[in-house]
Parts: sequence; structure tokens; C-alpha cells
Amino acid sequence: MLVLPIHHRTVTVRGHEIAYREAGPVDAPALLLLHGFPTSSRMFRDLMPLLADRYRLVAPDHLGFGRSAAPSAAAFDYTFAELAAITAEFTETVGLDRFALYIQDYGAPLGLRLALAHPDRITAIVSQNGNAYEEGLGAEAWAPVLALVRERTPETEEPVRALRSLDGIRRQYETGVPAAYRDLLDPDAWHHDAALMAREGQDAVQLDLIADYGSNLTLYPAFQEYFRTSRVPLLAVWGEGDRVFVPAGAEAFRRDLPDAEVHLLPTGHFALETHAPTIAALIDDFLGRRVVRGE
Repeated sequence: MLVLPIHHRTVTVRGHEIAYREAGPVDAPALLLLHGFPTSSRMFRDLMPLLADRYRLVAPDHLGFGRSAAPSAAAFDYTFAELAAITAEFTETVGLDRFALYIQDYGAPLGLRLALAHPDRITAIVSQNGNAYEEGLGAEAWAPVLALVRERTPETEEPVRALRSLDGIRRQYETGVPAAYRDLLDPDAWHHDAALMAREGQDAVQLDLIADYGSNLTLYPAFQEYFRTSRVPLLAVWGEGDRVFVPAGAEAFRRDLPDAEVHLLPTGHFALETHAPTIAALIDDFLGRRVVRGE
């Protein structure tokens, strides 16, 4: 296999520096990789080298995450609508005209908002624990978040605030990962995320985003209508041990997309940490058949 380098680049969107990783030939079929909370494009570090000889891979850090700019919550309106708009402008800036989406966690509502606004640009969707159905919401994990969405008070903020602590982030990586795969988890991952989440101003930034998550739930019917009307090819590769977005969310895609391909993997929320080669092979087969050859 030809191993191509990963480039670490930045562009300016609406006056904000957006960092991104890019690999692969610029004229190859494109895949836009959208990360979730609380991580960054670093979550794709193992996946990108496995696909870069056949696809153009572009993985931005959302505003407020990773190496991208992180203006204060007083200076920027941290909502999913605003982050999606920046993502759309980012794709135009880096020359992505038509592309497949890889969506995970926060990347799901951002990518699906992009698909609603520009359905003609989306060639396929790979959802890795990227939810679009109420049945995909794990009851225990979502109870404090939904309480904050309903009413933002100091009392509802406190349980959610713990999600970005080192211990809270580590639990997101470890929960649902069987013992046989536990030693594949790289502790640097949660330490890296926790260090970035500890930066000045992140408390308000992340609370604003989590409090806005209800705007994504409101859009679930629109996302599902998009699936039905577009018949977009969709591959769900899902860590079945995820307690944030449970496997019912993966199976639900088949309700609106009967041809959706669903694979449940023996791992957790951050499936790439343990199953990057498996996921790369599934993506390569799926995109090769459904996008490149147009089956």
C-alpha cells in the first residue's frame, strides 16, 4: 500500500483560522471527516493513512476545537447553526465541490445541516456513531444534557460541565470497549482532548454548544426527510458499546434508507481508536461500490 503524507494546514473562514488535516490526491473522490466532542481531527490520525492513496481526505477542527481558533463565547455565537455555516464555507475555501461525509458525534448534526443546505454536494454518508434518531440517544448519558437543554441554570450546568474533565473524557473513550480491545486505547487521546478542553474560555464555549443541542433534535425529522428524498448512500459503522449514541440509532437509518449498510463493531464511542483498519476497509468497499462505480 502506498503511504501518502498527512498535511497540517490552515485557512481563514469569516476571519477565524480553521486548522485541518489533508491527505490524498486532489483529484480523487473526496471525503470530508467531521469529528465530535471533545476531540478534533486528531481522531482520524489512524484512518487517514489507510485511505489516502485512493481518496482526498479533508478533516477540519471545528471552531473552538483542536488547533482551530477558539474565540470566546462572548465574541462568537457558539451554536450548531453557526458551526455548520463555517463548515460549509470551509469546504468552498478548500475546493470541495462534491464529497462524501464521515460524521461522528457533533460531526453528525454539522454534516447533516450541510447536507440539508447543499444536498447536491453530498455523494455518500459514513456515520460512525453519528446520530439522527431519538432512539439513538442513550437514556442515562443524555439525561443531564436534556435537562440543560430544557432549562439552563447553574444546577443543570454542573453535571454537564464534568463531561470535559479528564475523568469524564476518559470514560467516553473507555465505556463500552471490551477487555480484549482495551489495551488498544491510546491514553494520549484523552489527555490531548482534556488539555484543549482546559483552555481559558472553554467552559462557556462548550456549555453554549451543549445547551444548543436541542436545535439538532428539532432537525431530526428534516434529516430523516433528507434521507428519504435523496436516497443518499449511507454506511453506518457503529461502536455497539457506545452509551451516548446506542446501536438503535444505527439500525434506524434503515427505516428511511432501506439500502443503508449497517455494521456494529465490538467497541465504544470512539471506534477508530480500536478498529481503524476495519472501518477503513468498510469505507473503501462502500465508497468503491456506491460512489466510484455508482452501484
